[in-house]
Amino acid sequence: MSIRMLRTLIAVHDHKTFSAAADAVHVTHAAVSQQMRTLEESWSIQLFDRSRRTPELTPLGRALVAKARDVVRGYDQMLPSVLGESGVSGDVALGALPTTLTTMVPSAISLLVADYPQVRVRLFPGLSNHLVSQLERGALDAAIVTRPDLLPARLDFLDIAEEPLQLLASCDIESNDPFELLATHPFIRFNRDAVVGHMIESWLQKKGIRVNEAMELDGLEAISSMVFAKLGVAIAPKRAVQTKSPLPLKRLSLGPDAPVRRLGLAFPSETARGRVLKELHRVCLQSVAIGSFGEAAERQMQ
Repeated sequence: MSIRMLRTLIAVHDHKTFSAAADAVHVTHAAVSQQMRTLEESWSIQLFDRSRRTPELTPLGRALVAKARDVVRGYDQMLPSVLGESGVSGDVALGALPTTLTTMVPSAISLLVADYPQVRVRLFPGLSNHLVSQLERGALDAAIVTRPDLLPARLDFLDIAEEPLQLLASCDIESNDPFELLATHPFIRFNRDAVVGHMIESWLQKKGIRVNEAMELDGLEAISSMVFAKLGVAIAPKRAVQTKSPLPLKRLSLGPDAPVRRLGLAFPSETARGRVLKELHRVCLQSVAIGSFGEAAERQMQ
C-alpha cells in the first residue's frame, strides 16, 4: 500500500469511474485497475462490486475511503505543520481566467515570489466552469474564477474583487446612451460559455434588448481591439486591475442594476496548501488595491 494508491482510491470514490479517476490522478485506466487490485490483495478484502458494468465500491470500500482521506490529509500536512510559517514554498498549480492573465495575475505572482522566492506558480488558463471542474478533480491547487451561482460543496471561495459590467464603444461615436448603442451598432459578444458571457446574455434578455450580433470572442483584449477598430460595441467587465495604457474607448455604465462579476480564489476545502493560498489571496488583494499593472510592476522594480 502507498499514499499514491490511497489517492487513487479516493479519486475513484469522488469521480465514480476508473476512467475519470485515471484522469484526475494522471495515470492510465489500467493503472487504476491494477492499484485497486493491489489494495484488495494487500488488505485481503473486496473493495469493489465488479458484478456491475461499472465497478462500485462496497460498503466496506466506502468506509475505507473515509479513513484514506484522513491518512492522505495527515501525510500532506506533515511537512507544512513542521515548517510552520516557513512552509510557503514549492509548486502551486493555479488556474486563471484569460481576462486576468495580463494584469491581476502577473501582478499578484510578482508580489508573491518577491516575498517567497521558493514558490513556483504553474499557470493553467481556462474559463470558470472548466477551472472549477479541474479543482474538483484535484488537478489544480486553486483558481482565480468568476464565482458561479452554485459553488461545489468541497470548494471554498475567497472574494478578490467586484467588476461591474460596462459598455465599450468607439470614442468616435457621439451617443453616450448604452441602450441606444446596443440597438444601433453591431454587438461583439463575450463567449457565452464563460460565466460572464452568461451574465451578459441574461441581462440582455432581462432588459428585452435584441442585439445585432457580429462576433463572439474569448479575450477582453481581443474584444477591446475590435471595438477600437469601430467594428461594433461590447459589454465587458470593468477590470479591477487596469493595464498601464488601456485603449482609448468609451466605457459607459449600464445603470445601477448592472450585473457585477465577482472574482475570487477558489480552492479545495481540504487542502495542505492553506498557507500558500492565504498568501496568494493576500497578494491578489494587494494587486487590486494598487489598481494598475504598470504601477505594480514599477513598485517591484524599485
